[in-house]
Amino acid sequence: MARALRVSPVGIPQHIIQRGNNRQVCFAAEIDMESYLSWLTEYAHKYNVEIHAWVLMTNHVHLLCTPKADGAISSMMQALGRKYVRYFNYTYGRTGTLWEGRYKACLVQDNNYLLAVHRYIELNPVRAGMVDDPADYVWSSYSCNALGDMNDLYTPHSLYTGLANNALSRQQNYRNLFADHFDGQLLNKIRSTVNKGLALGDGRFVEQLERLTNQRLSPAKRGRPKKEK
Repeated sequence: MARALRVSPVGIPQHIIQRGNNRQVCFAAEIDMESYLSWLTEYAHKYNVEIHAWVLMTNHVHLLCTPKADGAISSMMQALGRKYVRYFNYTYGRTGTLWEGRYKACLVQDNNYLLAVHRYIELNPVRAGMVDDPADYVWSSYSCNALGDMNDLYTPHSLYTGLANNALSRQQNYRNLFADHFDGQLLNKIRSTVNKGLALGDGRFVEQLERLTNQRLSPAKRGRPKKEK
């Protein structure tokens, strides 16, 4: 069966997840994470992709990014994947695949959903029981968004910069978002859309994207189709 075409409109944010094959470790040491982020920075700049949020876990990666050119994200992920797999296999004396097939991605609506995906990504280490506070995990974008740390990889989204008129207030307002309990229904929706390659947004957003791309980006209706009378 032919692979479904990637849906990647310029200017529409995407939530990306890439897992290790069979959930195997893809970052065994800090130098691995440092190398991955260095190459991600290089290829994001080369292919014109803005990176708003990220987290590197032991066996998977989450990114929130916006392509600024046609095919930008696919080009970035392919180049990054090849580079990192060669490095990882050489470093650990292994061969074969590292990633679990193609990366998964979903389109994200700015209003109401983009900052929720920010939180979802940066709270991964907390949900995994690795830290109690996202600020204690250095392999994510939380320190950039919440604490104002500088990073060549990072490009703030306009929705984030709209949280306040100055940096300190913006960072405080962003930290305040993490004080609220993450709604379980929204959590499941974020997981489902990225794993199924759908769109995360309201009905109008999804409908517009389906017309634009001529692809289904919403969950299929359950049950058998009704017979015509």
